[in-house]
Amino acid sequence: MEEERYHSVRLLPERCQGCVNCTKRCPTEAIRIRGGKAQITSSRCIDCGECIRHCPGHAKSAVTDELDDLKKYKHNIALPAPSLYGQFNVDIPVRAILSGLLKLGFDEVFEVAHGAEIVSLAIRDYLKRPNIVRPAISSACPAVVRLIQVKFPELIDHLVPFDAPVEVAARLARAEAESLHGLNPEEIGIWFITPCPAKMTAVNQPLGTDKSSITGAIAISKIYPDLFKVVTAEVQDARRQASWVGVGWAVPGGETSAVGVSNILVVHDIHHVINVLEQIALGKLKGVDYVEVLACAGGCIGGALTVENRYVAEHRMKQRIEKKKILDPMLGRLPRTDYSEFELGIAGRRAIEPKPALRLDPDITKAMSKIEMMDVTLKNLPGLDCGSCGSPNCKALAEDIAQGRASMTDCLFILRKKVRDLAYEMVNLADKLPPPLDKEQDK
Repeated sequence: MEEERYHSVRLLPERCQGCVNCTKRCPTEAIRIRGGKAQITSSRCIDCGECIRHCPGHAKSAVTDELDDLKKYKHNIALPAPSLYGQFNVDIPVRAILSGLLKLGFDEVFEVAHGAEIVSLAIRDYLKRPNIVRPAISSACPAVVRLIQVKFPELIDHLVPFDAPVEVAARLARAEAESLHGLNPEEIGIWFITPCPAKMTAVNQPLGTDKSSITGAIAISKIYPDLFKVVTAEVQDARRQASWVGVGWAVPGGETSAVGVSNILVVHDIHHVINVLEQIALGKLKGVDYVEVLACAGGCIGGALTVENRYVAEHRMKQRIEKKKILDPMLGRLPRTDYSEFELGIAGRRAIEPKPALRLDPDITKAMSKIEMMDVTLKNLPGLDCGSCGSPNCKALAEDIAQGRASMTDCLFILRKKVRDLAYEMVNLADKLPPPLDKEQDK
């Protein structure tokens, strides 16, 4: 029986126009057009949000939590992703954005960037070990981790064994609230302000652990209109703020800059990530120490649930980071190295499990037979990869045919040829018919 999987990305059938934009952009070929509507294969979907980004009919959406959900808890803590700051002009200080979250009903704010600072240190020390598998791959992006589970299970050992910064921040915020306010765990709501749907999925189906420390996730795009109304440049807030090291994780290269290693590779955009992972799987990048991988083009700042143009937001973030470096250059050196396994998410962490969804059949004999069928079918297909059949390309259609989910006539070019051949045959048959009898002969 196939494992039930939670997905933040959902299809709205009434809006689907049956175009092939989503099938062509899905990195795991999880979407097909059947009966004029898109269908998402749960086992292949990694909730990267590419279909949301490219659907002209807005037939794909992400399910996230609402501000009204705060009423369920006595004490609510907001975990703003650093990418949230890039949605606002630089003249709006971070402390004003944090204060704005308090005005929306949160009792406390704990920056995810604090978790990023801790994880940066952990990765830095991890890379000093001589016996680790290289290149080590960042485990911060849940969409990439799920991509590796589904498409590159042989690379799981390359993932660094630490929780994502948001999980570390949530764990610390919860422990701090319990200690300072004398609250029970069930009284505390921890809410991640997320730039992408994959983070919402990671809350409901955590990676490497049974239960997330996060209560829920609220999309930046959902909270932004209300937050924009209450944020003003004049607001002052004295709460503890994260350094540029943690805030920098919002943009490509920010993580590796924080870790402080030079022999690195930074890649963003899920399709480019796939290309690089293929190179790693082929053993071509053994000389690289660390690979920072981000599913969204532009990193988290370009998440599918953000509101600002990613180039504008990235420019703003870089300005904020440079300003932080100037105001407090010592703040980014992070000398502390004594973080506990509890903080880093190592204690009780399970190994990331492979979940290959691209295999043809669990029975090797049947799988080989289907591969042979695919090869024969593919030779008979036009090879145009147009997607008009409802599958993303000819190879995917050949696989669908081998799996009994499609037929050769789903290809419009083959169907057109068959119709044309049938028309010629009907014309030939008509020529061979005897002449019609006239009425006198009928009598």
